[in-house]
Amino acid sequence: MTLASLLSEDQIIPEMVATDKWQAIEEIVGRLVSDGRLEPTHKEEAIAALRHREETMSTGIGFGIAIPHASCDAVDEVTACFGRSLAGIDFESLDGKPVHFIVLFLVPRDQFQTHLRTLAAIAKFLNDPAVRSELSVAPDAKAILEVFDRKRS
Repeated sequence: MTLASLLSEDQIIPEMVATDKWQAIEEIVGRLVSDGRLEPTHKEEAIAALRHREETMSTGIGFGIAIPHASCDAVDEVTACFGRSLAGIDFESLDGKPVHFIVLFLVPRDQFQTHLRTLAAIAKFLNDPAVRSELSVAPDAKAILEVFDRKRS
């Protein structure tokens, strides 16, 4: 599984409105709902699962990256969305720096190995400074998706 295979243009927010991590999570989950990837009746369940995970330890891993993630019954398959904030969002990251790239994903509760593999693949992909540089200057969702496709995340 690759990050590119999890995303479509509709699952990419090229300029997030959110200014803090809770708003960011709400904005991205809202996109999953509006895109039909998450049932509106499961929105609060997904946010609660993400909030629980985030309160355990920030998913801001440094280098301007956050990977909020959770296992929940709200999805039947791995469901993801990418958000970019040019201004940066305080995500209480491990390095104390603002986050510019957020990959939020949800995994069915019984798929622990899939959860770990997805998290590792996203972290490895975004750890590449060249990828982050390209994502920073991509003008729109289509161009961002092309970075994911080209780099075979």
